[in-house]
This record gives sequence, C-alpha cells and structure tokens, in this order.
Amino acid sequence: MMDLSSLHRWRKQSTESMAVFLRDVGHGLLEVGHNSLALLGLCVVATLLFAATRADLRHAVEQHALDWLLERQEARTPKDGDDLADLAEPSAVDRATAADPRELPRQQAAVAQWLSKRYRVAPEPLSRLVQEAWAVGQRAGIEPTLVLAVMAIESSFNPFAQSPVGAQGLMQVMTRVHDDKYQAFGGTRAAFDPVTNVRVGVQVLKECIAKAGGLEAGLRFYVGAAVSGQDGGYVVKVLAEQAHLRLVASGKPVSINAPLPSYRPVSPPDGPLSDEPSGAVVPTSTASVPAGPGASQRVAMLR
Repeated sequence: MMDLSSLHRWRKQSTESMAVFLRDVGHGLLEVGHNSLALLGLCVVATLLFAATRADLRHAVEQHALDWLLERQEARTPKDGDDLADLAEPSAVDRATAADPRELPRQQAAVAQWLSKRYRVAPEPLSRLVQEAWAVGQRAGIEPTLVLAVMAIESSFNPFAQSPVGAQGLMQVMTRVHDDKYQAFGGTRAAFDPVTNVRVGVQVLKECIAKAGGLEAGLRFYVGAAVSGQDGGYVVKVLAEQAHLRLVASGKPVSINAPLPSYRPVSPPDGPLSDEPSGAVVPTSTASVPAGPGASQRVAMLR
C-alpha cells in the first residue's frame, strides 16, 4: 500500500504536471491567435490590393455599402401617414417669434412671466414681445410698459386679431390707413408679423401723442375717439394696465387677476407729453382682464 508521504508526493507531481499542461495550452492558443490575426491582416491587405486593381469590383463593393446604408435610413423613416419627412424644415425655428425668458434682464423677465400668466400666452413669444417693446419703446421715447399695456388692451396679445373696422395685429393698427409705414417691411401683410406690428404701432402711437399734445389725449387719438372724447374706458384701462406692469417691473407682487377700472369720462390733459397718469385712472369696479381688442369701437378716419 502507498504510504501517506508517497500520496502527497504524487498529488504534488500531478498538480505541477497539470499546471505545465495548461500553461503550454495557453501559450499555444496565444500563438495560434497571433498567427490567425496576422493571417487575417494579410488577407485584408491582399483583398484591398486586389480591389484597387479592379475598378469594377471596387464599384460593386461601394454600391453594396451604399445600398445597405439607404436601407437602414429607410427603416428609420416612418412610413404610415407621416408627411413630416417631406415637409421637414430645420430652419423654421428661425421664423419663430420667441425668446427664452431666462435670458431676459430681470425687469423684462418679470413682466414677461406676469403677462404670460395673466393673458394665458406662452412665455417664449411673450418674452420676445417684451424685448421688442423695451427696444422700440426706448428708441421712440415711449415707456415700454405703455407699449405692452396698449398691446394687452388692444388685442390681448393675439397677433392675428382684427377689429370690425380693419385694425389688425397686436397693436390693432389700421393697416389701410398706415400702409405706407409697412412698405419698409415688405408690404401690408407684415401687419401680422408680431415684431413688425409692434414697431409700426409704436410709431403710430408716438405720432398720436405728439399730435394731441399729451399722453391721454394721444391714446384717444390712437383709439379713434379724439372727436367725441368717449373712448369706452380705453384710456383708463391702458393706464391701469401700465400701472400694473410698472409694479411688476419694480419687483412688487401683483395678482394676475388684478382688476381693471371701469369707464369714467376724463378730460384731455393740457400739459406736455408724460408717461405718468394724470389722475384719471380711478379703479371703481372689479372688471377683469379685457376679453377682446380695444379697437372694436375705433373710427377708421382717426387712426
């Protein structure tokens, strides 16, 4: 019988033999792998050299690769009633009247967010309109909050609004009366471009204020109530909304449901042009945000 020491010696020899065997097998596989890769590389080089000398073969390979790529592209394109593949226009975003409210200065961002909630308009287009009101208003010497207040009362920020007498766009400009002002923007259809309508509307408002000699009288000219003096509450509503916007711009809290005053007859001021209300804004009711354009009673000849 095999004694204990002999058994241990046999086990040790067996283990060493197995280790040597596995090591040799591993080295052999590694050598075979290296040789296989080398052989594969030689085959690829030979194939490329052969293809370089055969223009017809090279063309066939290129065509096959192109067909494969086209098949993959078609597989990714929806086919069931999706016309967007043919109508796609990546540059369309450049036509959008929109801006990121986070990129606006603090005052403008606050006004844009407040108006967005009050009039239920997306903040991005509102932000672009606020930007334009600030730029063109400062250039024309008209307070931007007044420009925005006129937009709010006139159209509730609907760029496609039209009154029964033909006032159009955000600021409800009488397009047929001021068609000359639209020529610089390509014609009267530009009345429905929000930015163009604001620029033309501010110019008309500036002329009305200068002609009337004061802010409130100028607003009556703008709305077409210069002769009768009865503007249906237009002036006090515009000035009340401007007061709201001034507070918002200054960082003070204003409810988005803040009421507008009801109509109260006012007398045209005699003083110079001023953006300050002359005391005619008297909130006497809880009338809510205007539901429609303020130009519904506008007289075309006066605008």
